[in-house]
Amino acid sequence: MSYLVLARKWRPQKFSELIGQEHVSQTLKNAIDSGRVAHAFLFTGARGVGKTTSARILAKTLNCEKGPTTEPCNECSICKEITAGLSVDVLEIDGASNNGVDEIRELRENVKYLPAQSRYKIFIIDEVHMLSNSAFNALLKTLEEPPPHIKFIFATTEPHKVPITILSRCQRFDFKRIPLVTIFKRLRFILDQEAVVMSDDALAMVARKGDGSMRDALSALDQVLAFCGDRVADADVLSILGVVDRGLVIAALNFIFERDSAALIGVVKRVDDSGCNIRHFCHELIEMMRTLLLLKSSAAVADLLDLSDRELAEASAIAEKTDMETIQRCIFILLRADTEMAHSSFTRLLLEMALIRMASLAAVIPVQELLERLKKIEAAVPPAYLAAESRSPSYKAAAAPDRGAVTVPKSSPPPKAEPAGSAGIATAETSGVQDWQGFVLYVKSKKPMLASKLEKGSPLKDSAGVLHIGYQKGSLEFSMLQEPDYQQQLGELAAAYYGRPVSIKILVNSRESGAVPLSIAEKKTVELARQEQKIKDAADKHPLVMAALDIFGGEIVAYKH
Repeated sequence: MSYLVLARKWRPQKFSELIGQEHVSQTLKNAIDSGRVAHAFLFTGARGVGKTTSARILAKTLNCEKGPTTEPCNECSICKEITAGLSVDVLEIDGASNNGVDEIRELRENVKYLPAQSRYKIFIIDEVHMLSNSAFNALLKTLEEPPPHIKFIFATTEPHKVPITILSRCQRFDFKRIPLVTIFKRLRFILDQEAVVMSDDALAMVARKGDGSMRDALSALDQVLAFCGDRVADADVLSILGVVDRGLVIAALNFIFERDSAALIGVVKRVDDSGCNIRHFCHELIEMMRTLLLLKSSAAVADLLDLSDRELAEASAIAEKTDMETIQRCIFILLRADTEMAHSSFTRLLLEMALIRMASLAAVIPVQELLERLKKIEAAVPPAYLAAESRSPSYKAAAAPDRGAVTVPKSSPPPKAEPAGSAGIATAETSGVQDWQGFVLYVKSKKPMLASKLEKGSPLKDSAGVLHIGYQKGSLEFSMLQEPDYQQQLGELAAAYYGRPVSIKILVNSRESGAVPLSIAEKKTVELARQEQKIKDAADKHPLVMAALDIFGGEIVAYKH
């Protein structure tokens, strides 16, 4: 005797046996009771949720010898023929393989004839969206005004591909995904009838494998029973179905919020050793993080979560260990890791990095606590000082991200006009070159690029119509200014500025003698460093900064204008 798979053996034969689609069965039963049965129906929904099964039950209720009735007797010859798929008056057509206009024309010819022995001739077209446009057009007139003995029942997983002209001629019923708890209860009932021993954890994995489809769940259960027989172990279910061990997901979440990075690396190793897809494990973590987020947002979200009672209790216990902000940050990290895994061959490394990053997240300080700390800063500074600060530039401290440190902005002092011979500029008294700054500024107005090279030179001396400029040996400026073109340009500019013929001589600096004055560029660097240090010293001693460092427990890491 051939084996009958569970999905066929336990296929519902009455509306009362239809699981998870009560809104459809109740509407159809009311329509039969009131005599308002349409001539065309469209059943839509995911795979394995009961579309074709409902079509067969509807056909039996309409053609049953004791009907039309809301529940077929399943004992008369007509009900038995429909159940076995042998009825000549109930024709099941596969839209994928009979999608041409010729098949539809043949169907139109059959419509003319009365049923052989039943009350109605019923056409059930599965995957109707696979019909061609020509086939749909050929069906339109018959579908709109069929003979009174004809009923059409269409089923599809992709209703958006059905032309609107067909949709407008049908009563549409949308079949829902079946909840996990409902699938679990149905599988438990079947196992009890089949005298099979299986734990709730293992059965929950099988139910989740169905992903909202009762047929897929029953197919997975058939596969498990084929391997295990009448006694099913949890480990066998994991190995056969290739699903993620939920215990590893729960362990990973606990280790994340306990900040145990070493244990998380161990979890990833166990996942990889078990042969489970790393990215699939990441998806399971994201789904569990979503569960925790919903639990933290409201206590009345149990109906939104596709979890068993035990799984809901586990998730609630984990949610108590953390806060909503941390969960949101973890979700962002996992989503980014999942995106990177799609384009990388180092999926294990990416998951390890994401888990360690989540376990290392700094605690989020509530806004109210930050406001309280800021009030303490205000209280720590004398009111008179704050009043003075309001009339002058102030230094404000800001917490550096993830370090509890303080960044101190600094104010730039207004530039001061310095006359020739002021501090920072080599003069005749210090370098032996008359009005060196004035000469460089004059060259800058004529030849800016040439002036930038002069600023890096040291003015040595000016004697007998010769201007001596010193540079470091091997420097770019030393090499370029020795070229005849540059010598000629400098000589002409010097003669125009000093009012007498001047030749230029480029020398090598000798720092050992200590007599070489600093260049303009070096003087600027020294002056800038002095100003920077002055600002830093002022910021370090600022009362607001000192109070912020004390209250927030931070450190100064940068100074910004």
